[in-house]
Amino acid sequence: MFGGLKKKLGLKAYKWFCHRTKPQRDVIIFESNGGNNYTGSPKAIYEKMVDLGLDKNYRIYYAVKDPKHTTIPGRAKKVKYKSSGYFYAFSVASIWVSDSRLSNSMIKKEGVSYIQTWHGTPLKKLALDMDDVAMAGSSNIYRYKANFFDNTQKWDYLLSQNRYSSEIFGRCFAFHKDMLEIGYPRNDVLFTKNNSSDIRNLKKKLGLPENKKIILYAPTWRDNDYYGKGNYKFQLKLDFDKLREELSDEYVVIVKYHYLVSSEIDWSVYDGFVYDFGRADDIAELYLVSDMMITGYSSVMFDYSLLRRPMFFYCYDLEDYRDNLRGFYFDFEAEAPGPISQDTETLIADIKNYKPEEYAEKYEAYHQKFNTFDDGHASEQVVRLIENIANNRLPVEEETLPQE
Repeated sequence: MFGGLKKKLGLKAYKWFCHRTKPQRDVIIFESNGGNNYTGSPKAIYEKMVDLGLDKNYRIYYAVKDPKHTTIPGRAKKVKYKSSGYFYAFSVASIWVSDSRLSNSMIKKEGVSYIQTWHGTPLKKLALDMDDVAMAGSSNIYRYKANFFDNTQKWDYLLSQNRYSSEIFGRCFAFHKDMLEIGYPRNDVLFTKNNSSDIRNLKKKLGLPENKKIILYAPTWRDNDYYGKGNYKFQLKLDFDKLREELSDEYVVIVKYHYLVSSEIDWSVYDGFVYDFGRADDIAELYLVSDMMITGYSSVMFDYSLLRRPMFFYCYDLEDYRDNLRGFYFDFEAEAPGPISQDTETLIADIKNYKPEEYAEKYEAYHQKFNTFDDGHASEQVVRLIENIANNRLPVEEETLPQE
């Protein structure tokens, strides 16, 4: 009850701010994953601005749900998600940068440029292409599509990782403005830090062993498996006892959930074999330290393939997921550049018997289709865009952010 009341009051405050403020050319607000963490492309773009010293030239705000426990470099001011400061910052910012949908209640005024980085190349059907919806908080497909359409019409720029995505995004988002085919800023690090020295330092930073191979397990979240709106379950369908028995001499496993997953699993029984990384951790660093990855239908498969490392697809519910839940844009079974398994025993055998040459042709075709635009310089290109936008704004009017 109190959460709903607070939200209503916040939106009223936002409308009040919007009628009394106007966008200022030097104010930028960033948001990652609905404020859940400080990760992804918004983080990469902001940190490129810090590297270039541009955080001194702009008033930058970063929206997070837990400002107290979120460390952000540079001069950005953290604003608590859905607080009065959050709504004020959006009301005066002339540039919005986000990798997921903002609330439809956000008023995009004249003079605001919205850069939508999005959060992945699609395998699963999206938005206006969906035939049904079973997500928490959404059951009416017509209302869901209408809300999605209203949201996407506020976007001015949309980033794409490949031509395949550009074609789908244009249709499923009804997006007809500026498609930036430059790759994802969050993937720049996969070019700049993919070397033995940086990887060794990352392992030390993350507390990972250097004497064993590392398997990254990044499972898919299921639309229809949830506690409530924005809180999704993580069903442990892998037999970690068998994994430890068969693989622990040579491997350790790092587990990374989707940011929407709220399940808590006690991994202490697998101490020394399983390393748990929460939704606040940036998955790009986990890509770099891992020797191979296990996933399901997640878009991590497109980012990870930039490293040309082995991928294993654990799809215990393949038929149901493909035919009943979302539907796929391409023939996943035919194009996946690694073995697909539906039980733990088969997955273990696939890992033990993996031969890169058997998937070399598939991997190359996959790379040509999905790794088209990423080159390690996407962040720089978005920063140049931000500077160009800001340089065409009206003179700055000084205003003070309300105290929390």
